[in-house]
Amino acid sequence: MATSVLQPEECRRDHAPKPDIDPRITEDERLAILEAKERNTGDLPPELREAARIDIREETALKEHALTQMRHFIEKHPAIKKCRTDAPFLLRFLRTKKYSIPQACSMLERYLTIRQMYPQWFQKLDPLDPKIAAVIEAGYLLPLPKRDAEGRRVVLSCMGRFDPYKFDNCVMARVHSMIVELLLDEPRSQLLGYTHVNDEAGMQMPHVSLWSLNDVRIMLNCIQNSTPMRHKRTHFVNIPHYGVKIFEFAVSLLSDKLKDRVMFHRSAEELSKFVDPAILPKEYGGTVPLKDMIDELKRKLLKHREELLALDDMCIDLYALEKNDLTQDLHSTAGSFRKLELD
Repeated sequence: MATSVLQPEECRRDHAPKPDIDPRITEDERLAILEAKERNTGDLPPELREAARIDIREETALKEHALTQMRHFIEKHPAIKKCRTDAPFLLRFLRTKKYSIPQACSMLERYLTIRQMYPQWFQKLDPLDPKIAAVIEAGYLLPLPKRDAEGRRVVLSCMGRFDPYKFDNCVMARVHSMIVELLLDEPRSQLLGYTHVNDEAGMQMPHVSLWSLNDVRIMLNCIQNSTPMRHKRTHFVNIPHYGVKIFEFAVSLLSDKLKDRVMFHRSAEELSKFVDPAILPKEYGGTVPLKDMIDELKRKLLKHREELLALDDMCIDLYALEKNDLTQDLHSTAGSFRKLELD
């Protein structure tokens, strides 16, 4: 009776580990699948782990220790009533602060505080809200599907696509907050940071009047001191003459480090020296139409809708916090009420 004998190469072929991802899919699809897995675990891909060790001191033992310490901080904090404790969420703060546990805990406290103090800007991040959905559909704010040459997530804003006659600054802020929250759990972005491209073409005076100077001051304080994002580069292009002063004022409020990362460009051609047009929508010189990018964003937002809405379950007792630059007015007001009650 004849027997079949497998040759060594055939043995290796039959017993070789099967790839987790279908080899027939495109490179973009493969990367999207990998990033979705990373988002669930908080783990960086192997090719970025050495960069993380050098740049932010991330090593397995330190990471596990830091996560344990942050969970202990949340559990024992007298003001934090409810907070996410999963690794992707806590790593937002640890990676932003390069594993300084005290600084990461402080930023977490501030993050919870601003969400509680300014719910009109940071809560009810529902992609099905008619106003938010209309702004997304118009293409005002869009995280680009492809990353830039440094591996950073690029966020494109187009001021001319925001209708200042229909929507106020609360709608604008909630759209920004929703997109930010969608991106913050991406491990690659936590390490490599973000590039912002702001196209101000189409800006009108009503856009400028949406925000008071005090609102601008508060929002920029929230962005740079309380939001766990590594802002690596911010580009502005097509600013009209009547908008120059407001942008100069806004930049003056930034830290020196962030000021150095802001660039102003006179034209799209000048911008293209720093941002590859190929990753931008077709309308900006790329290959993928803006409409297709918007549709993909809407799918992602709907996929993560429950997570976005669940953020509002987190709670911090503002009156139990120690007085700081965020809560000083709150404490002063509370003190006045207590004095009135005593009188």
